[in-house]
Amino acid sequence: MSSQFPSDRADDPTTLDLALDLALDLTFDYVPLDEVGDGQRWSTWLAVEPLSRGPEPRPDWVVTSQAAVDTELGILKTGKEADAFLLERAVPGSDRLGESVVMVAKRYRGEDHRDFHRSAAYTEGRRVRNTRDARAMAKGTAHGRSVAASQWAWSEWQALVRCRELGLPVPYPVQIDGTEILMEWITVDGETAPRLAQTRPAGDLLASYFEQLREAMGVLARAGLAHGDLSPYNVLAAGERLAIIDLPQVVDLVANPAGADFLLRDCVNVCTWFRARGLDVDADALFAELLGEMF
Repeated sequence: MSSQFPSDRADDPTTLDLALDLALDLTFDYVPLDEVGDGQRWSTWLAVEPLSRGPEPRPDWVVTSQAAVDTELGILKTGKEADAFLLERAVPGSDRLGESVVMVAKRYRGEDHRDFHRSAAYTEGRRVRNTRDARAMAKGTAHGRSVAASQWAWSEWQALVRCRELGLPVPYPVQIDGTEILMEWITVDGETAPRLAQTRPAGDLLASYFEQLREAMGVLARAGLAHGDLSPYNVLAAGERLAIIDLPQVVDLVANPAGADFLLRDCVNVCTWFRARGLDVDADALFAELLGEMF
């Protein structure tokens, strides 16, 4: 077999010099695989438990690749208990379906925010198994606020999953990780869909919007549930279709002693808005109809 060097002797000076020159010419572009840019992180999809991932069947746009990177795009909305951000999850260099998507990251505030609060009336009928956690929540300590944030995040996650199972128009829940929920970004022409309160529908579209909400409230009632805080500010208008958002306080109409009161308030909020825009609707009639759906 012929040698790749001028001489067959391994200790020949010419051979050694040429081998050294070849070695020096070799260069390596080393990029650490565990480093990403500012405002980025590796996808957390596989870091969460299977039950913390969205229900099957999953939409084609959900990115599950281990190579994906999450990139913060900015804040979308601030609230009393949580803030919503836009987050891109994408395989670097790819814009194919299933490898690149922009989602909403809803993050509940934890122990470092003293203004976290939710009316205890919403949680009637819910149990906190850990007595230490229950006492801390009642006292409003830092630990209690942290526990409350986690519980509200989990409550919204469960509500989103349940609503998807019921066929209701809510954002698809992608995953939950602690106090962060990743969910579908509802858009119109590439921009965040407006809240119903920001729109001025009339005629057939106004009537269609009411029927969509009436039907959704009926589905919830048949499941023994009520949104608990339904209003034109918790509904997005995506063209001709509506999407219901902000679901952490979903109320069990049977277990919660104030369940019927929350349902009535939902009816009043919805009907007041539609009636102010000329639609002949009645909150008491809607409330009676929904109560009938429960039995």
